[in-house]
This record gives sequence, C-alpha cells and structure tokens, in this order.
Amino acid sequence: MSGLRNFLHSTYKSAAEKVLPARTQSAFKEKGVLTPEEFVAAGDYLIRTCPTWSWEAGDPKKARPYLPADKQFLITRNVPCLRRAAAVEEYGQRSEVEVEGGGGLEGEEEGWVTADAGRAAAQSAAAAAGFEEIPSISGPGGEEGGEAPDVAAAEGEEGAGSDSDVPDIADLDLEEEDEAALQPTAQPAAAAAGGSGEGPGNSDILKTRTYDLLISYDKYYQVPRFWLIGYDEDRQPLTPIQVLEDVSEEHARKTITMEPHPHGPGWVQAASIHPCRHANVMHKLSEVVAGEGAEFKIENYLVLFLKFIASVVPTIEYDYTMPAGAAAQ
Repeated sequence: MSGLRNFLHSTYKSAAEKVLPARTQSAFKEKGVLTPEEFVAAGDYLIRTCPTWSWEAGDPKKARPYLPADKQFLITRNVPCLRRAAAVEEYGQRSEVEVEGGGGLEGEEEGWVTADAGRAAAQSAAAAAGFEEIPSISGPGGEEGGEAPDVAAAEGEEGAGSDSDVPDIADLDLEEEDEAALQPTAQPAAAAAGGSGEGPGNSDILKTRTYDLLISYDKYYQVPRFWLIGYDEDRQPLTPIQVLEDVSEEHARKTITMEPHPHGPGWVQAASIHPCRHANVMHKLSEVVAGEGAEFKIENYLVLFLKFIASVVPTIEYDYTMPAGAAAQ
C-alpha cells in the first residue's frame, strides 16, 4: 500500500472510528467479524491455551473505552526469527491457495492467499533425485553370499596381523597433550553457522532477530489486527525494510503498512498486516474447520487467526500449532 494512499485511508478511518459505535451484536457466523466482548473472550482463551501471550493495558491516553482497561491488546515478546522469508520461499516451490477473492480495499480484485513453504515440492524433488545406490551383496556370478574381491582382500590384510601388533596401553605416553586439539574450534563453528570468517562484519553469519507480536482490536473493521515490532541481535529496532525481509513476498507488496504503535509511544513504529480482508478470510477458514467435523467456537477465533497469519510471516516462530476446533477444549 503506497504511503499517500495509506495516509489518506488512515485519516478517514480514524475519523470514522470516532463517530461509529462499537459493534454490540455478534455477526461472526454471517460476516466473520467480532464484537469487543468476543475479542476479549477469544484473547482469554488464547492465553489459557498458549501462556506466552498476555494482556497489556498500554498507554492510558490511547485506551479504547469499549475494551477493559487492562485488556487493551495482546502481546508475546522475544519471538525468534532465525531466517529471512526469502530463504523459505527459495526452498522448493511455494504453493499458494486463494482463500478470499475480490472485495478488497478500494476495489482491489486480487484475493488473499495462504502460502505453503514448499515442503511437499522439496520432498518430491528429493524423491526424484534418488539416493546413492546400495551395492549388491551377491557374488561375481550372481550367487548370494559371495564376497567382493576388495572386501576379501581387506579382510585378508586385517587377518594377517596378530594381537601382538596392538600396543599395550601402558606403553602409551598420556602425559603429552596435543595442543592443537585443545585450541577452540572457532573456525568450524563459524562455518556451521554459515560464516567463513571472524568479526562482526561478516555478512555470512546468520543473525538472530526477535519480534514482539501484538494483537489489537480494530473497531472500524471489527476484527483483530496483527502488529510486529522487530529487533536485531543487539536489541536495536529493525528498519521497515528489514521487517519486510521477514514477511512473505506476496503479502509484503500488498498488505503491510508501517504505523505508530497502537497503544504505545508514537515514536515506536510497528509493521501491521492490514485488516481489510480479515473478516472474509476468517469466515471462510472457520467454515473449513466446521466442514471437517470440528465445532468452531468464537473463543477459538484467535487460535485460527494465528494459523492464518503464519502464512504471512513464515519464519517468525510463534506457536500456531494449537487446535482451532472443539478438540482444543
């Protein structure tokens, strides 16, 4: 979303939220939206299911009157992000399934897609490549039990020796230590980490980023809204360009905006996944869950929501493995 377009839309949205009342009647089954009370209930359930999440009050000046003062938004901190999204997209061919089409912001016609990391494609490629052929144990004439000449020769050489050739342990000099063996294995460790040299300037060394993830309630769209605040390995804030490196390319081009922290200091910028299509996507995903025979309840909303968000930020390793249906009870 372009900067000017996002600014104009945000200005209109903020003005509308000041005059529009908060939803009071449930319409999830019809539209996929939530009331503030349903959002709080879903947040309470998420915390019980995954205790790494917690409620926060935030800046009292930014508190929403339609939410409890101590439950303004949900947050989980220091979530690791070990790889860039591009690394996942390069690992095999990504398959994308459109779960919502048309009806987007300002007449956009393209649908929302959920992206798979391509594990199936990678497995197919591995199967096609095959493994190294295991040598046959049959003899030269095709008879079972025969020995290959090289093996027989090797065994002959080993058999030529005797126990007298093995040195006695008492004869070994154990006082001399191999100084080379005691040296730190810095170079192999660096190679294992993906680096080839020393010093902080080595761009080949994989740096560990962390994210604070937030979920707020969007009064205008009447759905949860997902926010990301990223930090490098020195706990310094990531730039917007760096944050986009951890977002699926398909969504980074269309649905990510940088905006002030919704409940914190204005100077803190957070990346947000625009919620204009969340209601339609969540409505359809809940129908999929129900179609599989699992009862879907409002309190399961945020659990399913996080599964959907995982396709947007595939390398941010928060827990989205909880069951979203009645099995979670």
